[in-house]
Amino acid sequence: MTDRAGQFEQQGYLVLPGFVPAADCDALKARAEELVAGFQPETVSVFTTREQTRTSDEYFLSSGDHIRFFFEEGAFRPDGSLRQDKALSINKIGHALHDLDPRFDRFSRTPALASLTSELGLWKPLLLQSMYIFKQPHIGGEVGSHQDSTFLYTEPLTCLGFWFALEDATLENGCLWALPGGHRLGLKKRFVRAEGGGTAFRVLDPTPVPEEGMVPLEVEKGTLVVLHGLLPHRSGPNTSPKSRHAYSLHLVDGTATYPEDNWLHRSPAMPPRGFS
Repeated sequence: MTDRAGQFEQQGYLVLPGFVPAADCDALKARAEELVAGFQPETVSVFTTREQTRTSDEYFLSSGDHIRFFFEEGAFRPDGSLRQDKALSINKIGHALHDLDPRFDRFSRTPALASLTSELGLWKPLLLQSMYIFKQPHIGGEVGSHQDSTFLYTEPLTCLGFWFALEDATLENGCLWALPGGHRLGLKKRFVRAEGGGTAFRVLDPTPVPEEGMVPLEVEKGTLVVLHGLLPHRSGPNTSPKSRHAYSLHLVDGTATYPEDNWLHRSPAMPPRGFS
């Protein structure tokens, strides 16, 4: 076992500074801004992390093999108009950027990432989901404590998350927080498609995840944070005048079973693929 694999097994995450060159971060940011500039919202979908109001509209549920745009909760006035420019109102873009946009494809499929994935034990890595996260100045929403395997569940559990800091992430602009060793607590719940439509959380273990013990991951631009699918992590709100752009990529192992009731579906015409 390598040092990185051993550290990952012990604490449930890795922080790898300087993994991505600054120029590559800037190129991805520029491309995301181009995509937002070209986005003409016919459907308004708000991304919220409060479980009782998490969006489960069709625009969201059918986004697994599309490029879709989701607004911040605080982006709108009571009359439904935007409080500020569209470019400063988007929460995230998801969920198939890595397959549908050439710039994101190149960023997501590098030899360094393929090697790291193998090092951490995925036999047949499949790049399942991607998100560009803006964490807008002043209105960038808090993301509550969660485990990625809740949303990308496989049997056995194989979800692996790559979180790239495209700008410096600090306490002020909403950096990640993680619970060292928390991946050993087991999966608490699953986010599934409900039989009558929409989505639901299926509780597997009602024991709450302890909030104490979480540590902030303040990182510089170009850092890769690797997250175990069972690791509890969160991020605070962005109350600063600086954005906190990040790109996240989630993988699963193609040797595992991907249940039909998972929220994220992809068309048979566009199955998830690996690094080639």
